[in-house]
Amino acid sequence: MERQITTMGGNPITLVGNEVAVGANVSDFSVVDNNLAEKKLSDYGDKIKLISVVPSLDTSVCDLQTKRFNQEAGKLGSDIVILTISMDLPFAQKRWCGAAGVENLETLSDYNKADFGNKFGVLIKELRLLNRSIFILDKNNTVIYQEIVTENTQHPDYDKVLDFLKSM
Repeated sequence: MERQITTMGGNPITLVGNEVAVGANVSDFSVVDNNLAEKKLSDYGDKIKLISVVPSLDTSVCDLQTKRFNQEAGKLGSDIVILTISMDLPFAQKRWCGAAGVENLETLSDYNKADFGNKFGVLIKELRLLNRSIFILDKNNTVIYQEIVTENTQHPDYDKVLDFLKSM
């Protein structure tokens, strides 16, 4: 499935994969952690999952987005896990986290199979990057919050995401 609902720098981009809407129960996906180990959604058990999706940690908006959620992670409670997913290589993610002091969230790479990007419908066809977006899954992996950023160079609505989590 393809759709053009977003832009990057004002230019239309095509998202491919299965569009995931609020209320959908999502299936397991496979990504890679910073040590090249496979990670699946099921590895996070019955925690609430905030999935912060970024095109690349080496860009200013992605950098700030990930640092913001890292800062907020400690305020959210132990039943919430924050996952940042990008197409960056695991080595680059590990280097970036070390340089940025990011320790309160987990960075995961979809570089190998684009399994997450396809299953959540956020894979950018033209660039093989992920579209900036936010998903919150409840303990049963049902999508309870979603934001697909319509201009990829813009920030998500941090306050809205965090207020939603704090209201749970």
